[in-house]
Amino acid sequence: MIGLFKWKYATAFLIAGILILSYAYIETYWIKTKNLTIYSENLPDSFDGKKLVFISDVHLGPYISEKRIQKVVNRINALQPDIILLGGDYIDIRAKYVMPVFNALQNLKAPMGKYGVLGNHEFIEDPQQVIRKFRESKLNLCHNNSFWITEGKDSIKIGGVGDLWESDQKIENTINDVRDSDFCILLSHNPDYIEELKTNKIDLMLSGHTHGGQVTFFGLWAPLIPSDYGQKYRYGLKQIKHTQLYVTSGVGVVGVPFRFFCRPEIVEITLKTIKD
Repeated sequence: MIGLFKWKYATAFLIAGILILSYAYIETYWIKTKNLTIYSENLPDSFDGKKLVFISDVHLGPYISEKRIQKVVNRINALQPDIILLGGDYIDIRAKYVMPVFNALQNLKAPMGKYGVLGNHEFIEDPQQVIRKFRESKLNLCHNNSFWITEGKDSIKIGGVGDLWESDQKIENTINDVRDSDFCILLSHNPDYIEELKTNKIDLMLSGHTHGGQVTFFGLWAPLIPSDYGQKYRYGLKQIKHTQLYVTSGVGVVGVPFRFFCRPEIVEITLKTIKD
């Protein structure tokens, strides 16, 4: 009788484990569209209502295929964004994945441009190949670089800094010609950079890197966060002094082909002007 009870107990645990792992695997495919509205008194009228789409951490590799990323691209294009922003970590380390990921990303469509930075994974094998394919794919590279986006008589600034772990960060290349009254977006793969941001000229900073924890305790806490600040910049919208920061959960996975209560996401951002 005791042996039968132990066998049933072990079987129940085994079935529960299989169900949890099955769900965690399925969740990697369950991409949501996160709707976010960013309000700013610095946003010019011509950009009121403009739609941005932001993704990060594609991680094309052994767990994420080119076909899956092309489906993400199709979903983004269906949203008809004005601007597309990319937050880095396009590959899972190995250079052999560079060409297939940009074969997919080159199909992104946005009339006001596509802009992105590099993540730490791009620096591990062949960053120059990544930079070359990035530009060949008609994507604007914001690695310590920036661009003015113009609509009518109005403009906003989009810039980026190098990865906090693997590169340098030249914020001056974004803010040197930005006035306090201008609207400026900064791309930084690693959200920890917000702690080093000493300017009030950045209205919105967009980051990835953390995957939202990827495997979490029911979305509340994650045991592994690649951050010096614990859970602080794991996921979501934060207000840090003068800057709003959004940290996305990303699209892909790294390490294991699982997510748990941390769905991958495409972030749809609507810009809104605060009227006097």
